[in-house]
Amino acid sequence: MKSYSIEEINEVLQGVIIGSTSQKIIAAEQLEIANDSQISFIGNKKYEKLWDTSKACVAVVNEDIAIEPGENRAFIKVKNADLAMSQVLELFAPPMPEFHVDIHPTAVIDGSAVIGNGTKIGAGCYIGPKVTIGENSIIYPNTTILDECTIGKNTIIWSGTVVRERCHIGNHCIIHPNATIGADGFGFRPCPERGLVKIPQIGNVIIGNHVEIGANSCIDRGKFSSTIVGDGCKIDNLVQIGHNSKLGKFCIMAGNSGLAGSVTLGNGVIIGGSASIKDHTTIGDRAVIGAGSGVTCDIPAGKTMLGYPAVEARDALKQWAILKRLVNDSKK
Repeated sequence: MKSYSIEEINEVLQGVIIGSTSQKIIAAEQLEIANDSQISFIGNKKYEKLWDTSKACVAVVNEDIAIEPGENRAFIKVKNADLAMSQVLELFAPPMPEFHVDIHPTAVIDGSAVIGNGTKIGAGCYIGPKVTIGENSIIYPNTTILDECTIGKNTIIWSGTVVRERCHIGNHCIIHPNATIGADGFGFRPCPERGLVKIPQIGNVIIGNHVEIGANSCIDRGKFSSTIVGDGCKIDNLVQIGHNSKLGKFCIMAGNSGLAGSVTLGNGVIIGGSASIKDHTTIGDRAVIGAGSGVTCDIPAGKTMLGYPAVEARDALKQWAILKRLVNDSKK
């Protein structure tokens, strides 16, 4: 079991210790359920009131903390408790699943595939013709990577993922279980003689560096060219990205959200959970789309949008306030 003194943890965080404790710290836990051998976090002043009833011996806190730690308890003051939390969690993270051999004997790897040094490939994987996988990547069991794909170095692909032909994934990416990269886009046209005619989807998917794709998410291949996910994007579980969409750098899409075909996101766009974006729309840099919203037109850079259909947040809040007053008045 890992254990650290408060001083050892602070060597990593480079914060300021307030108070003192001799307790060895064996885990991190949320404030309400932590015990006296665990470290917790206060990332917002509204949670300060929970400290008195918490049993945590140490909390990582922001510099504006307004309470004292108490007897045999301590705070580590940092500029950003939420970011510091990620460093603490790394200290206590359990090891990744173990590979006894770098390439499992049940993996099927085409003779034309190129596998980088230090890369590990688990049981039951299929690596197709002309695939290239960079150095020190990890392909967990039962993953499928089809013809002519490229996977960068230090990328992790978890079990059940399917990477369809001719798709490209960058360096330092994480693809979570059962994601599908490069499925056919949803393209059909009515035909009097044949009903719905499938439109061939002959493009691919290009994923940049340091991208994370959540479990059971799907990124469709382009109809003509490429669906693109820019560097640093973070995609939650159960997200749909339609064909020929293009995401800029450092975009965030929360769970159950979706982009229809040919949507363009600028850099730093945030899409809330269950939000839906109409096809052929453009959302400007740093715009925020609230959870459950429906975007039906282009959104300028920096705007925050709410509602269905989505309107500027301040207008949405006014509309909701008026509706609430009307409902209350009708009850009188």
